[in-house]
Amino acid sequence: MKAGEDEAAESPPRTGRDAGAWLIFAGLGFIVGQLASSILLVVVAAATGHASQIAQLATRPVPPAWVEVTGLVGLWLGFVSAVVLTSRLRGTGNPFRDMGLRVRPWDVIIGPLIGLGGQLLLLPVLYLPLEHVVPHLDQRLKEPAQHLTGGFPGSDLAIIAFLTVVVVPVIEETFFRGLVLRALLRVFKGAGPVVGVAIAAVADGILFGLAHFELLELLGLAAFGAVLALMAYKFRRLGPGIFAHGTFNLLAILSVAGILH
Repeated sequence: MKAGEDEAAESPPRTGRDAGAWLIFAGLGFIVGQLASSILLVVVAAATGHASQIAQLATRPVPPAWVEVTGLVGLWLGFVSAVVLTSRLRGTGNPFRDMGLRVRPWDVIIGPLIGLGGQLLLLPVLYLPLEHVVPHLDQRLKEPAQHLTGGFPGSDLAIIAFLTVVVVPVIEETFFRGLVLRALLRVFKGAGPVVGVAIAAVADGILFGLAHFELLELLGLAAFGAVLALMAYKFRRLGPGIFAHGTFNLLAILSVAGILH
């Protein structure tokens, strides 16, 4: 892990104070994203004649595709704004460099393998002890993906799938494994090259899981988030994690669609 440690030392944030600022910007970006999602939902609902049905539509087991897309776009506005603002005020001014947003040819192989392992190995092992405790566990674990993608006609499903598999991984990895993780690595640097990295990765995974507001899925999301954090640290770039994240999401969509069991 020496290489990752050297990279973290050379790249922003270079001081604990900078790291604290990065985390504050990340928190503000998350809040702004939530607010932007709500505002955009109201605006789009009014424009499409659904202003009086917002609450009803948003709480459906399968809401309209435009509700999901609007929510995603609003959240992304907050995430991207936080990354850009942090880079300009407490970084080099180049968010691609500051967040490690780079892709190498091998990432196309490494990432999907990790994503497959996350869905097919990590999650089954994590939730095995809960199978006899939580009724209909398998179905309940699929509910968030069904809420996001289930029941849409072909064109809407294609759009949601594209956003979930291609766009979501880029933005979430840049935010969580770029902005948040690099700040946490600096904060916990004093704990040492092994313990400090472990604490930062676990903390990043937990924050990633909590940000999805899914209690039952928290364990799996946090664990896979920690894996993605270790990948970002080990490879010193986000490319492998982006492809792993995309593959992880793709398998969830295929499972909901009945293509993968």
